[in-house]
Amino acid sequence: MRLERERLTVLRATLHAHELATLMAAARYVVHSAPTGMPEEARLQLARVLDDYDEQVRRLPPHAPKGPGTKHGPPPGQVP
Repeated sequence: MRLERERLTVLRATLHAHELATLMAAARYVVHSAPTGMPEEARLQLARVLDDYDEQVRRLPPHAPKGPGTKHGPPPGQVP
């Protein structure tokens, strides 16, 4: 995982897919099995984050683009 500060309250996170999946699974567990004592507003805020995540996942292309720096194919113009 890599975090970079873009502005005071804006961070950019670069994660492997399995790292993000782990975080989202933990968030879903909390939303659906909220521990006693957890403020309802915190649970609802986390549920909104999950809704935003789910919407963004639906918008992703099915595969990563091929090109330089990826493990999905040769650079453009090169034959494998």
